[in-house]
Amino acid sequence: MRQTNTAPRNNKLKPSSNLIMNGSVRVRVIRTLLAIQNGQSLASVLDPLLNSLHDGDKGFAHALLLTTLRQWYALARLLDTLADNPIDEIEVRTTIQVGLVQLLYLEVADHAAIHETVEAAKEIEFAHATGLINAILRKVAKNPSKFRKKCDKKHSLPNWLAYQLKQDWSEQYDELTQGLRQAAPMFLRVNTAVTSIDDYQKELYSAEVDADLVEIISGLQLDGSSDAAASVTLSTKGLRLHQTTAVNALPQFAQGAASVQDMHAQLAAPIIHKALIARLNATVTDPDNTEDDNSEIHILDACAAPGGKLAHWLELLSSDVQSPLFHVKQENTEAPSSVSKIKLTAIDNEAPRIERIYDNLQRLTLTQHDLEQAEKNIALNIVCADATRWQHGKNKKAATNEPVFDAILLDSPCTATGVIRRHPDISILRTEEDVEQTALLQADILHNLWPQLKAGGYLLYVTCSILKQENVEQMQDFISYHNDAVAIEFTEDCSWGIAQTIGRQCLPIDSESGDGFYYALLHKTAE
Repeated sequence: MRQTNTAPRNNKLKPSSNLIMNGSVRVRVIRTLLAIQNGQSLASVLDPLLNSLHDGDKGFAHALLLTTLRQWYALARLLDTLADNPIDEIEVRTTIQVGLVQLLYLEVADHAAIHETVEAAKEIEFAHATGLINAILRKVAKNPSKFRKKCDKKHSLPNWLAYQLKQDWSEQYDELTQGLRQAAPMFLRVNTAVTSIDDYQKELYSAEVDADLVEIISGLQLDGSSDAAASVTLSTKGLRLHQTTAVNALPQFAQGAASVQDMHAQLAAPIIHKALIARLNATVTDPDNTEDDNSEIHILDACAAPGGKLAHWLELLSSDVQSPLFHVKQENTEAPSSVSKIKLTAIDNEAPRIERIYDNLQRLTLTQHDLEQAEKNIALNIVCADATRWQHGKNKKAATNEPVFDAILLDSPCTATGVIRRHPDISILRTEEDVEQTALLQADILHNLWPQLKAGGYLLYVTCSILKQENVEQMQDFISYHNDAVAIEFTEDCSWGIAQTIGRQCLPIDSESGDGFYYALLHKTAE
């Protein structure tokens, strides 16, 4: 999935976009925060920050940066009440907020937090503000519990986003906005082709990494009817670590035994895979079917980078490829069946992100070479292309967007508001205008891909947004435009998310649960 990335529109921003990594730990964190306010993403500046520090300083710098971002708007509102006059200099405001975080959230000793923050102001050449910074921090240090309660009382979001969440999720608003201020848990997806979940959990325990087994149940009414016999359930299992752990400390991680993937993100591949199985079963059992013999099964992962859901789907395909449903239907019933050729196309529009797909697949031994060596009969084609215009076979003379795919996984671009816990810079970088622009982009992708899906095929629409305009409202608009699109019902068996008019929405409320994801499964009927 590609997130939209727009710099905040703030004419007061003055820091250079060139990130200079020298000075004290606090100075480097301040400069990193200034770079984020100037439009750079946390992902692009975090590694340069940590790589510039000694190992002993990395933990503090990481906590200081992430906590400041998570509490950013609450700290800004608190700061406005502490200053006698408005503070317009972004560098000064940022420095004070870094000082406040140390006093209120990180429990740094008062004298160290105040002294080092004042010294940091001098290092970034704002010595004229040291008196103001010192006075504000000393005032807070006299009664930190009072100011912590004041800071925690409301949300820590830009007002436009808080207002929209109030409109979309009035019943869950308080829990949701407080949940977005917390750190997200770390989840693992175990590659069951390498090891079982139980065995890997034991390996983690041996490595002194504690983890809990998490199971999520999904229920689907795949034919769109109310017939209980047509309902299917599937179980998705993962591991939730008690503490965030570096991947190099995870057993056999480099050998592909596990992947870091949010628990709610792990729902995507099993759902679209189950839908694909239903599609193949329908072609096998339909006595009137004379066209589809399952000799070639075409599936698409659109907006595939960085490849987590793609790898998961490949793992499922690899384990099921010998299923009778993945065999060619023979006219002579006595003739041995042959294995279907599965052609999986994955597209993304940014070359660097394509490289991340290759890196992930290589670690998991799921590259095309690996699949051929394992005789999986899966052809993987990764393409750098724009999903709003790309058409299957576009490099061929007769390129059209005629129906070719049996199933499509669309991990759609979105504002990523559902992963603010993991990427707290999102609340700074996103704007209200971005929501409208992103919704238009999503619609363009949907309208381009839908004609390429065969009748009887399925499209799974996924976002990591918690805004209804990008999710259920997008689906409502799409179905109203496409008469051959039918929303598949998620049944009451589902142990995740909140039922919507179309699809289900996960909210990042529970500190032990996954991020904010939206899922809608569409079935294409014959017009």
